[in-house]
Amino acid sequence: QVQLVESGGGLVQPGGSLRLSCAASGSIFSINVMDWYRQAPGKQRNLVARIVSGGSTNYADSVKGRFTISRDSAKNTVYLQMNSLKPEDTAVYYCSADVMNTARSTIRSWGQGTQVTVSS
Repeated sequence: QVQLVESGGGLVQPGGSLRLSCAASGSIFSINVMDWYRQAPGKQRNLVARIVSGGSTNYADSVKGRFTISRDSAKNTVYLQMNSLKPEDTAVYYCSADVMNTARSTIRSWGQGTQVTVSS
């Protein structure tokens, strides 16, 4: 059993910053890919940023230069630093990861989501 728990969402004014965290716990052997997705009301869930175990990162075009994904592998935690936030960044943000458990099975796991609202 693996759990992902996000934190750090909230209400912020345009131009402001937030830092999201996602901690994985449970029967974890290793974690390769760690992602942040977001879903705005009435829209599909989209990938925002990805980091793999070697440290390589990828970003959606809409957040390049504003968001930074990082991870602490020792803590099984991924972060999303969001700067210069815009109203269109408003969404529920989900953490997701490819987790290999102690039985050596790899499962795509999801957190419960954290709301980010950008509004004046």
